[in-house]
Amino acid sequence: MFAEDAPDFGAASDGDGDRNMILGNNFFVNPSDSLALIAANAKLVPGYKDGLSGVARSMPTSQAADRVAKKLGLDCYETPTGWKFFGNLLDADKITVCGEESFGTGSNHVREKDGLWAVLFWLNILAERQQSVEEIVVDHWKTYGRNFYSRHDYEGVDKAKATELMDGLRSQFSTLPGQTLGDYTVEYADDFSYTDPIDGSVSTKQGVRIGFTDGSRMVFRLSGTGTQGATVRLYLESYEPDASKHNVDPQEALKPLITIADQVSKLQTLTGRDKPTVIT
Repeated sequence: MFAEDAPDFGAASDGDGDRNMILGNNFFVNPSDSLALIAANAKLVPGYKDGLSGVARSMPTSQAADRVAKKLGLDCYETPTGWKFFGNLLDADKITVCGEESFGTGSNHVREKDGLWAVLFWLNILAERQQSVEEIVVDHWKTYGRNFYSRHDYEGVDKAKATELMDGLRSQFSTLPGQTLGDYTVEYADDFSYTDPIDGSVSTKQGVRIGFTDGSRMVFRLSGTGTQGATVRLYLESYEPDASKHNVDPQEALKPLITIADQVSKLQTLTGRDKPTVIT
């Protein structure tokens, strides 16, 4: 529901201030876009006027930051979920800013996520650009394209069924590439693994990825943070370069991928749910 007298800027954080949410006037900035915008506008902020050494994001976070890094000629690292992976890169000066889809953003000023820093960073951008939050984000999409993105959580799923779902996806790794699913063609299907470039440690089975030739993708992960059963997390991302198609609700834009995700994973059948518990 839209409020005519909504404030021009809003920011929220959790109790210890390490996470952040950025809002404009009736306009939500998803954390993946926020990271990309921070990277793209970093030189406007005094402490970052000399530019960035690199950017990192957790694997389930959208690839919006990758597009910025490519345009700016920066290295972009895709890491497993967990701030320790960013910490190694920060310590080695491989990156200056980093972030994850679960509202965590940080930089080399501290070895942790810092929600208050992210809010202040955004205030600097607003002051320098003299535009609204929405105008800044829409301009960014015009330059880089829009990565429509959403996370669907299925909480309290029977652990055996959740494991069956993941094993079923892994069994298709050899057959999915090259397949046409709806309007999408599968480019790769794998279980994300990461070799830390700093300490050489290897992390395997970090999430099942199905990527498509147009840059869109879906990611399936099991989370151990729930209090009962298992949580199946489905991350959906669809890339749209056409600015005339950017003003679409993400859930509408992602509908074809939602359908494909159910087809390849038997998500509704195995979870017994016809819709997610939580959508972010």
